[in-house]
Amino acid sequence: MTGQALSTAVDVVKAPLLYKGKVRELYDLGEHYLIVVTDRISAFDYVLDPAVPQKGNVLNRLSAFWFEQTASLLTNHVVHTDIDKLGDVVTDPELLRNRIMVTKKAQRIDIECVVRGYITGGGWRQYVKTSAINGIELPAGLRKNERFEKPLFTPAAKNDVGHDEDIPFERMQELIGAELAEELRNHSIKLYEFARGYCEERGIILADCKFEFGLIDGKVILIDEIFTPDSSRFWAKDIYAFDIEIDSMDKEPVRAYLLNSDWDQNSKPDPLPDSVVNATTNNYLNIYERLTGKSL
Repeated sequence: MTGQALSTAVDVVKAPLLYKGKVRELYDLGEHYLIVVTDRISAFDYVLDPAVPQKGNVLNRLSAFWFEQTASLLTNHVVHTDIDKLGDVVTDPELLRNRIMVTKKAQRIDIECVVRGYITGGGWRQYVKTSAINGIELPAGLRKNERFEKPLFTPAAKNDVGHDEDIPFERMQELIGAELAEELRNHSIKLYEFARGYCEERGIILADCKFEFGLIDGKVILIDEIFTPDSSRFWAKDIYAFDIEIDSMDKEPVRAYLLNSDWDQNSKPDPLPDSVVNATTNNYLNIYERLTGKSL
């Protein structure tokens, strides 16, 4: 139904592999980077089998779409997404079509910039324990999934191994400097508010999202991915409610399956059933179509 899934591109890219993440692979083209978005899927810190058909296709196209939409708000790292411009660097162009992004080389700022428009997920769990999120004191009596009066900026220090660490804004200022921290917070909130408005017009709530930024010649640019199901929490407006777990329009079928299985959570899970893989593919295709108005 959805074609073959791509687990890696290492056999078809003739360039040095610099980094292999849970989903993305980064190759060195000399002046630029080549990012390949695979169909690998992770949950609870494990990369799972099998890969999910079309997932990388959706992630890459959505990022390209949003980078174009937000280019007037902030410069980003995209050079192009055209596989045919890579020549013989890629030995099987059709395999990677719509899955690649050639980008400028930026110095990554090691802060994950998280914006929360609603109190849910890890933010809700912090609030229940401490009445605060990342050290920001919040009013008593907030309900799960409630919309904040103003979006909350809750950064995390990036760790290449293990979990990113939630930090107060003051700690972010110490790590990268007060001026740069303030600039990243302003960019993040402005980007979130732009996308939230866009999503609301299409019956979707953008509950929260995360950004990564880099520096080129001392200037801040937007890098990595933006407003994809892997970097943002999307809810369908028509199922929004307080005090419940709202299905997010992403890999929720995988998380739900694992949590309801007899998996011990201490070792890599068994391969996912076809029904879970297909449901996850459909979620990714659905959010792409609703956001862009186009079918893959």
